[in-house]
This record gives sequence, C-alpha cells and structure tokens, in this order.
Amino acid sequence: MKALRKVLTQLLDILAGVSLLAMVILTCWQVFTRYILGNPSSWSEELVAYLFGWASLFGAALVTGERGHMNIPVVVDMMGAGAQKALAIFGELIAFAFSLIVLLYGGLKITSLAMGQMTSALGVQVGVFYVAMPIGGILIMLYTILNIIDIAQNGLPSSTDTDKEA
Repeated sequence: MKALRKVLTQLLDILAGVSLLAMVILTCWQVFTRYILGNPSSWSEELVAYLFGWASLFGAALVTGERGHMNIPVVVDMMGAGAQKALAIFGELIAFAFSLIVLLYGGLKITSLAMGQMTSALGVQVGVFYVAMPIGGILIMLYTILNIIDIAQNGLPSSTDTDKEA
C-alpha cells in the first residue's frame, strides 16, 4: 500500500506542479498580449480557468493523502486512543462518501451534460475539462481507502510524531 501511495503522490505532485507552471506561463502570456501587444489572448485566459480547476482537485487529493485537511482536534484529543481511531476512520468515510456522491456521481453527470457545449475561445467540449471532477473524486476515494487501512493497521500518529516530521 505504501508503494501505491508513493507512486500516486509522486504522479499528482508532478501533475499539480505542471498545472501550476502552465497557469503561470499562460497568465504571463495573457498580460503580455493585453498590455504589450494590445490584443489580449482570450484562449489563454479560458485555459487558465480550467487548469485551475484541475490543479485544485489534484491538490485536494494530495492533501487527502497526507491527511492534512484543516481540523480542530480539541475535543478529539481528550478522548482515548480507540475513540480517536474510530473518529479518524469515520472522518475518512465522510470524505469517501462526499467524493463518491458529489465528485464522482455528480461529476459524471455534469461532464456528460457539458459534452454538448463548446468552450468559447478554445473550441473544445466543456465536458473535457469537467472530467476533472470524477477523476479527482476517484483519487480522493483511493486516498481515503489507503488512509483507513493505514489508520486501522498503524493507528494515529501522536502529536510528537508529527512534530518530528516537520
């Protein structure tokens, strides 16, 4: 499982990085064409907006894999190790359900609906860009399964363990 997590994380790191780099380059191009050439590039602005969606979902999957989502553990820290473990697994199940229903199911629906529409500047079917939702949902679901297995086998890291990693 650790090998799968490592490969998946490396792949998403690369994809998120490439998306960010492409957005920076395209935004610079947009500024150059708008203010230097006086003829703004409409396709680059549209592509940056769609790349932002892809990068956001890649990032959400990465954060899920690191179990790095924001939380306020005041109440959970007062509970015993067994309750903390159960609540951690419950949290992962909630994330799994959200990804299944909203990102995968809803993403497939909106993607199929958007396949009939074309982007204004790129001339590409909008659904091609919306497919990021179900892909992101699958990635998050995969990470939540890996997290549940890890929590069940190894428990939760103590606060001193996470301090050592930083």
